[in-house]
Amino acid sequence: MTQTNSIQTLALALNSEGATAPEWMQLTPAGPELEGRDGRKWKMQDPEAVVQAFREDGAELPVDFEHSTQEKGAKGEPAPAVGWVTDLEARNNALWAKVDWLDSGRDAVASRAYRYSSPVFNFSRSTGEVSRMVSVGLTNQPNFQLTALNREGEQEERKMDKDALEALGLKEGASDSDVLTAINKLKSDEAQARNRAESPDPAKFVPKADFDLAQNRIRTFEKADSTRQEEAITAAVDAAVEAGKIAPASRDYHTAACREKGGLERFSQLIDASPVIAGKSGLDAKDPAKTTTALSDDEMAACRALGMSEADFAEAKAKE
Repeated sequence: MTQTNSIQTLALALNSEGATAPEWMQLTPAGPELEGRDGRKWKMQDPEAVVQAFREDGAELPVDFEHSTQEKGAKGEPAPAVGWVTDLEARNNALWAKVDWLDSGRDAVASRAYRYSSPVFNFSRSTGEVSRMVSVGLTNQPNFQLTALNREGEQEERKMDKDALEALGLKEGASDSDVLTAINKLKSDEAQARNRAESPDPAKFVPKADFDLAQNRIRTFEKADSTRQEEAITAAVDAAVEAGKIAPASRDYHTAACREKGGLERFSQLIDASPVIAGKSGLDAKDPAKTTTALSDDEMAACRALGMSEADFAEAKAKE
């Protein structure tokens, strides 16, 4: 169930060309929370839906003096419009109205006889959600804190501080309308950021304690996996040496090659296809000093001539 209620709201500044009525004026502050000076509160979580409701209705909304459409019209008294809202737009969660002014309304705003606007809208009695705009009244008793409809005049126009404009992402010479729009956008962005910080999306964020625990488990798994990989490499290289398919002196080379991505698989395939090159009579893979066949007489003589032990001679021979 909805009810109609009037809000007295300040609108945006007059355009910079002089004391004329603006073509577009802001009707509400940026949502989703709307609060008046008198403490009343409403919600406008979907301003685009309010715009859509206006466009689907197809009727222009009256702009009057002091809500005469509701106050006098309801009693059957004359309540002429001083302008017509021909379009609505949602800008940075605020509602803006495009106005086709009649002479009476244009003169009242240009002369500063009326300085503020106040929209009338329907809202849900239970939730306070704004559903539809009804009319707009010109008033001098604003409820929301926005900017006046008209300026004091060109001779009193102030220049916005350059640094402030840059902070708002605006260029020098920006109008009050541009400034207010930028400020409202900042407020909206800040509110959204605060909501995200207070209620983070569980699909995108996890508690730090859970994240740290998961990282520790991953590191433990990676360490264990690395240990298993290293043991497998050592076993494969040792087996190849013992089988006589690689020389003991090339152990470090093959071990390093196996540590590369896919290296162990390539090494295994190489060993499977390789012939025995050291032979069964060669040196023990783990202890070159252990021989399976005695040295020849010439080799023994060479040992004596060089002053080497048989084990040292055999080791040197294996490295050739």
